[in-house]
Amino acid sequence: MATTINPVVHYRDLEAGARFLVESFGFEEQAAHKGDDGSLQYVELSLDGAPLGLGAHAEGSMFDTGPAVVYISLDEVDGMHERAVAGGAEILMAPTDQSYGSRDFVAKDHEGNVWCFGTYQPGA
Repeated sequence: MATTINPVVHYRDLEAGARFLVESFGFEEQAAHKGDDGSLQYVELSLDGAPLGLGAHAEGSMFDTGPAVVYISLDEVDGMHERAVAGGAEILMAPTDQSYGSRDFVAKDHEGNVWCFGTYQPGA
């Protein structure tokens, strides 16, 4: 797998945010994921084949810490985690196998931006 960078933008009203991007900029919805309670949690959009993730804003969650959240897809997560720790990143979630098949970890940089690394490949 080639390394890709997949930005994720969080919205307080996720449905309205997705609708705005589709209607205003021509994004196309690729997938929508709901939580156990049925609420919309994540929307995958694309624009000319380039993916963009939209997440539900969650007050007080690990993603409520900075101005940006970026998800980077890569083949090998544990090595990147070790490098992040060595580089001084604050680890918000250690490498974890997810129910949807991805292995992810989450870190925060010195500016408060959240960086997610995992094997999930949007659109695959």
